[in-house]
Amino acid sequence: MEEKSVEVLTPGPDESAIDKRSYTGPKTGIERNLAEVLADVMDVERVSVDSHFFDDLGANSLVMAHFCARVRKRADLPSASMKDIYRHPTIRSLATGLADAAPTPVESSVPASTEEVTPASTPRYVLCGTLQCLLFLGYSFLAGLVADRGYTWVSAGSDVIDIYLRSFVFGGVAFVGLCTFPIVAKWLLIGRWTSREFPIWGLTYLRFWTVKVLIHANPMIFFVGNPLYVLYLRALGARIGKGVTILSRNVPVCTDLLTVGAGTVIRKDSFFLCYRAHAGRIQTGRVTLGRDVFIGEKTVLDIDTSMGDGAQLGHTSSLHSGQAVPDGRRWHGSPAQPTEHDYVGIASAKCGTLRRAGFGLVTVLQLFFLYVPLTVGGAYMLVTLVPALHNRLGPGAVGFASPELYIDALILSFIAFFGFVVVGLAVLFTVPRLLNLVVKPDKVYPLYGFHYSTHRAIGRMTNIKFFKWLFGDSSYIVHYLRGLGYDLSRVEQTGSNFGTEVQHETPYLCSVGSGTMVADGLSIINADFSSTSFRVSRASIGPHNFLGNNIAYPSGARTGENCLLATKVMIPLDGEIREGVGLLGSPCFEIPRSVERDSRFDHLRTGDEFRRSLAAKNRYNIRSMVFFLLVRWLYLFVLTVLGLADVDLYDSYGHVLIATFLVFSLVFTAVYFVLVERGIAAFRALRPQLCSIYDPYFWWHERLWKVPDEYLNVFNGTPFKNVVWRMLGVRIGSRVFDDGCYVTERTLTIIGSDCTLNAGSKIQCHSQEDGTFKSDHSTIGVGCTLGVGAHVHYGVTMGDGAVLAPDSFLMKGEEVPEHARWGGNPATEIRDQRPTASWRP
Repeated sequence: MEEKSVEVLTPGPDESAIDKRSYTGPKTGIERNLAEVLADVMDVERVSVDSHFFDDLGANSLVMAHFCARVRKRADLPSASMKDIYRHPTIRSLATGLADAAPTPVESSVPASTEEVTPASTPRYVLCGTLQCLLFLGYSFLAGLVADRGYTWVSAGSDVIDIYLRSFVFGGVAFVGLCTFPIVAKWLLIGRWTSREFPIWGLTYLRFWTVKVLIHANPMIFFVGNPLYVLYLRALGARIGKGVTILSRNVPVCTDLLTVGAGTVIRKDSFFLCYRAHAGRIQTGRVTLGRDVFIGEKTVLDIDTSMGDGAQLGHTSSLHSGQAVPDGRRWHGSPAQPTEHDYVGIASAKCGTLRRAGFGLVTVLQLFFLYVPLTVGGAYMLVTLVPALHNRLGPGAVGFASPELYIDALILSFIAFFGFVVVGLAVLFTVPRLLNLVVKPDKVYPLYGFHYSTHRAIGRMTNIKFFKWLFGDSSYIVHYLRGLGYDLSRVEQTGSNFGTEVQHETPYLCSVGSGTMVADGLSIINADFSSTSFRVSRASIGPHNFLGNNIAYPSGARTGENCLLATKVMIPLDGEIREGVGLLGSPCFEIPRSVERDSRFDHLRTGDEFRRSLAAKNRYNIRSMVFFLLVRWLYLFVLTVLGLADVDLYDSYGHVLIATFLVFSLVFTAVYFVLVERGIAAFRALRPQLCSIYDPYFWWHERLWKVPDEYLNVFNGTPFKNVVWRMLGVRIGSRVFDDGCYVTERTLTIIGSDCTLNAGSKIQCHSQEDGTFKSDHSTIGVGCTLGVGAHVHYGVTMGDGAVLAPDSFLMKGEEVPEHARWGGNPATEIRDQRPTASWRP
């Protein structure tokens, strides 16, 4: 018996009204068959072929996704997608639309090719993980040895000046070593990258992973947006022309395959890795960008893609493998298609080689003469001046079991943690405001000058994740964002106005209308960049909007009041202002703003019941905030105890203790936060839910989202990531390759053996739409592949060996057949002659 989701089985507030409306019977066989399928999905006797799916029948997108899946299983019916449903919202119009769109079948003389991939053996998988562990231990030992020798030499300084000079020398040498070590390792282990493929978990993969980890751990990543970062990529083998500006922190790995022409701009959160994982293998390929190319925010460039001189790729877009944008053309969407909109709407400014070189030189001087000596010398002075640390270095220091150790750790961790919270808030609410007086809105400034540095400093400070994590998903995020500088009009408090992940270029030019709710992952693009200039301008989100997950919202967006902006939607920048509608996809198209079935909890959002529920939610959120502050402080306390104990034994064991501390910190971090998350859930699995955001269950579910999980990225590309996922409750098979996938609801997710999960992919087993929360299982079958930046929604089933293309959005309730290849936003079946993966156990 087919299992239906909780949302499909839950009746709407007026479902009986379906039978009372006028009935129009089918006239053709396709209409009759489509009507029978829909009636069965909706658990009603019959449906009129002229009834609107959403307005008359009260269906929603999940119901219609199940309908599409049923239709695709019928050999006597043409395939239907969610885009077809929105374009043709009645049985009659859908039947006509599908008949018109159905291609004339042509029997090909060339059979569709199928690549057979044999999963990696378990011994090879275990061996790779063992070698990765040994490499990490060796790196930790080397780091401990260098730190030990450096501290000993710096501590031999006779006065403050001597300590400063020694800190300058040691810190400078250590920094240069950290930056050059990955470069040397790349050339020694790999040489030059070439277009090829190789199996995951083999020795070639081990060399690939080693270089990838070293490149990602390189401190040069902090210089993204600086000409020094371009020099770093050139040292790794990338061919990059003059005047290139790269703002994305997603570092390319196979750099010899990257070509970037002069004057190109790459915005933040873009992927151009020059590799991908597919069906158990790593595939490397070229990414070629001509002169004066523009790459928008939240974009994905797959391998074997290219853009000609002067070409543009808009925000929330992607180029799939084999796509090429001609010279001077503008494309957007996923996969990209031509558009007329100009994404570089900013004048150029004087910004030559001398200015870039000067900016880089000033950065180096600040680094070596200020930041490095302060960091190294400050650490030494801290040990010298703080009695709890200094006394432990002398003879007769108290032992590890002494109560004094824990008292000192308690005091130090308390002052450090809660001092950071208090001082951090005070600094965030004052210093960026003073800096903002320098940068004027709508004025064009040249890159790599005083104004550019000021703008970057504002962005770095006001995008600190800790405070958004603390206040997000509660009423108090509104006050925090206002303190930063957001214009939030007259706030209609919901208790969930914003999630925990909100970012911006500058907070002082962000406007959000009254009654608007934002789920999570919003990036407000209120700065424009060319290869020589930048400008900040106001980005305004209209009132009574709802924004889904992972949205880039630019200045000049053509959306107004009362819009539903779906997950991963590409916000329109041309045409009329959209109001009272929903927008879905990239490029976007209109869908209903809301449907009757999704309004069942609206009565809880007004009146006395709302006020009581909101007050209760606020009290619950305060308890959650206090709880997680204590959780993080306890975590710091344990590490402080270990650190002080290491100081006690430092003279005897030195660098071994430093290496041990690094290894223990990683293991303890994972185990500690896994236990916190499982403890909150009482070590039980989640169940599918459909409830109001004022239901106490939702408040408890929000608490699960707040458990820190940044540590997961350390395990990317290793078998240990799967171990951590299992500890967190994910039902995951054997030999899964996870290069940076994120799973929101662990115990609602099923991942089959030998799956390939690419960087930036996400499995999200929930949705929040206005005041309604929904969650359901998602199942990824054996041997499936999720492309770079792909997003899987709740209630989804992917058959064995299925492939989801990069930057695709697989909508809720979709069922992907075995060995099918889907892609796009929203994702649909891709019909071409490319090989599909066939898994041989």
